[in-house]
Amino acid sequence: MQFRLFSFALIILNCMDYGHCQAGRWRRSKRASYGPNPICKGCLSCSKDNGCIRCQHKLFFFLRREGMRQYGECLHSCPSGYYGLRTPDMNRCSRCRIENCDSCFSRDFCTKCKTGFYSHRGRCFRGCPPGFAALEELMECVEGCEVGQWSEWGTCSRNNKTCGFKWGLETRTRQIVKKPAKDTIPCPTIAESRRCKMAMRHCPGGKRPTKTKDKKKKKKNLMERAQKQHSIFLATDKTSQ
Repeated sequence: MQFRLFSFALIILNCMDYGHCQAGRWRRSKRASYGPNPICKGCLSCSKDNGCIRCQHKLFFFLRREGMRQYGECLHSCPSGYYGLRTPDMNRCSRCRIENCDSCFSRDFCTKCKTGFYSHRGRCFRGCPPGFAALEELMECVEGCEVGQWSEWGTCSRNNKTCGFKWGLETRTRQIVKKPAKDTIPCPTIAESRRCKMAMRHCPGGKRPTKTKDKKKKKKNLMERAQKQHSIFLATDKTSQ
């Protein structure tokens, strides 16, 4: 009787050990079914042909395309041109929809543009919009120097005089309304000048030579020169005689 009870107990223990071993073998075989495949790393479920189908809770699902083939991957962070979108169902890598964007915070807000483009308010530009200046070291557009409207042209003058010359210069100016975000950003010119014709060529009360006097003076000089040449001619004629 005791021998029968001992044999029965031994059979039960062997069955328990066999069941434990079988369960352990099943778990090892389950891990081994997709553990060796690199694309199945971090997956909750994986296919040999299509890669990851579901990812672990903290990872992002990314659908990689290579030619005609595509397969799923589970990543800690999304690749360039994509951003991480967390949802109750599964975290996914979604493509940035902004043109010339290298990395983005959300679908419509770029955080880093491609080489040669400036970042401005979540968008990428070849050049900064009006009123903004480019920071080359960061490739960003920041608020530039803002200036007001031009004033009217000033009085035409030359050598601090408004008369006495035919041509002069007139100047107009404008004020700086808002200083730039950085001192290295230059402001547009705030003063410019142009050539102008003076309204009064001769100053009031000054000597103003007339054309009549000039003609008389020229005529007098010609007469004196003619008389002098005539005297020289007569002296030369007497000598020759």
